[in-house]
Amino acid sequence: MNFAPWQLFAAYLLDLAAGDPLWMPHPVRWIGSLIAGTQKALYPKKASPAQMRFAGFVLWLLVLTVVFVVAKTFLILSTFPGPFFGSLAAIWLAYTTLATRCLHDESRQVAEALGAGDLELARKRLSFIVSRETSHLDSEAILRALVETVSENFSDGIVAPLFYLAVGGPLGAIVYKAVNTMDSMLGYKNEQYRFFGSFAARADDVANWIPARISGWLIVGGCALLGMDWRRAAKTMQRDAPKMKSPNAGYPEAAAAGGLGVRLGGTSRYFGTTVEKPFLGDQVATITMETYQRMIRLMYLGSGLAFAGALLILSAMRIV
Repeated sequence: MNFAPWQLFAAYLLDLAAGDPLWMPHPVRWIGSLIAGTQKALYPKKASPAQMRFAGFVLWLLVLTVVFVVAKTFLILSTFPGPFFGSLAAIWLAYTTLATRCLHDESRQVAEALGAGDLELARKRLSFIVSRETSHLDSEAILRALVETVSENFSDGIVAPLFYLAVGGPLGAIVYKAVNTMDSMLGYKNEQYRFFGSFAARADDVANWIPARISGWLIVGGCALLGMDWRRAAKTMQRDAPKMKSPNAGYPEAAAAGGLGVRLGGTSRYFGTTVEKPFLGDQVATITMETYQRMIRLMYLGSGLAFAGALLILSAMRIV
């Protein structure tokens, strides 16, 4: 079925209004369960690096196939009662791939605990949305982590799904979410996943290559509209994004660092291991609660710009 601009508009508004309530069934959580179950069945107990890589590729292929077939079947069956129900199904599936409201809600819970002076609660809530260790972080480090995760997930959770909704409809977006979720669950460079999750990580790099760069420039544009230093945002992105090991994460993060006038990156601990990340941006100002609030405003404006762009692409494709 064709995905219409009005359906994208409805899905985007639904995401802004409802977010991701825990009581609502969510395909991404189902995908996570599918990945976990498939991993239990396929993960080799003793294997060479090549065998581990092959097993990880088989998992990736199986998960992607199941997600595609189930989503396609769902969209087809939903049209049987009539086109109206098919449209509702497409809107719902598209809505579940977007995360503007969710990204704000999850980060706000951390900020509220920090604002109330409850450092332990802030650390605990932060641990739900980042993979780094949080038990030792002070207030500034927590705020830095919030700015980093909001800016990085601006691409994964907002711009990339809108991009794939524009070029591939709800089916394209949910397949992207499967690719991204596999990277989130398997794409670690530790002993367990270094080889098994390598294909998932590389596939996610490919899927996010274009959206990440769009995300960086959207943040630059948002800085200009909000009266922030967009020239520094652009310069910092072009200078610092290539420093990151990830070919994509650095673009929105570095642009945000430049626009906000703060320095991101540095030392973090992941699964008991200290990791030295490159610094992004220059420390023009100290990271404060206001820095986080400005990042949220930048995220919402960038989200709106991304939505407008996706709407234009979708409309142009229908005319052609």
